[in-house]
Amino acid sequence: MSPSPFTQESLLRQQLADADPEVRRVAIRELPYSEEEDYIELLTAALADADAGVRMDAALALEGIETEAVVGALVPMLKDPSPEVRQAVAQTLVELKEPQWGSLLIGLVGDADPQVRADALRALRALRVEAAFEPALDAAKAAEASVRKEAIGVLAYLKNPAALDTLTQAATGDPDADVRKVAVGGLGFDSGAHPGGGAQRVGAIDTSPALIRALGDASWQVREEAANTIGKLRLAGCANALMQAMGDSYWQVRVASARALGKLKARTALPQLLDALVHEISNLRKEAAIALGEVGDPQARPALEQAANDPDPDVRKLARLALGRLAA
Repeated sequence: MSPSPFTQESLLRQQLADADPEVRRVAIRELPYSEEEDYIELLTAALADADAGVRMDAALALEGIETEAVVGALVPMLKDPSPEVRQAVAQTLVELKEPQWGSLLIGLVGDADPQVRADALRALRALRVEAAFEPALDAAKAAEASVRKEAIGVLAYLKNPAALDTLTQAATGDPDADVRKVAVGGLGFDSGAHPGGGAQRVGAIDTSPALIRALGDASWQVREEAANTIGKLRLAGCANALMQAMGDSYWQVRVASARALGKLKARTALPQLLDALVHEISNLRKEAAIALGEVGDPQARPALEQAANDPDPDVRKLARLALGRLAA
């Protein structure tokens, strides 16, 4: 790598050609805001700079620019010798929106370096490239949790029913909590197919048991995600498990469970929601008020009328809205 490929005589171009890498870095940061018409080409050329700091700044400055030259130069840099550069490149690539770049990234999913594999999978996720399905399915079995997590994310985004078995197994059986959380969230991808509630079934797979089991996970983040997914899917068969989760030791899980019970319109959860309406944590009182309005049980009226005088203005507002829904 040469220290600088720039020779034209403008102030910025002189700085880009300076022997001091810190001067070059300053110029790189200013380029996107300059009047240099070829600033993208200049930034792309800086990706080959001898200094890791210059390469890192150039990679970050190219975020949101999707040309063949830029993406084609960035993808191989997921294997840059500098960890800081690789992190910057991964941060830029994850913002890609055009599926056409998928073919460049898929080639790295089988790389020997687990970090390269994870970064490539993370960038692939939002592209929703169907060709990534089989590589991601294979990567979901990787020894490294970081790779499995990103592979599960790709499978969830692809919304392919053939991935449900893998997602279900990962949601309850993966040893890593982050992987389980991503998998639990991924089980919610088919929400549009279940407007009337009930068990989510794609083929012969019923995901409700996995989500109920996830409500008892050792990680509260997984339990919270399970409640959110159940609410998203409106799985009426999970109401009892959600009612039990209203006693979770983490308020975040109770909030997600109250929200889900509201979406299920679960009248059987009235006692739990009424208890939550007077809880010391205001976020839980807010969610309980919303849920009680969605449930629509007139027995909640006295408690909501009292909540309309809650010291928290948001709780008061939500309680009044819930009362309006009861009257409708």
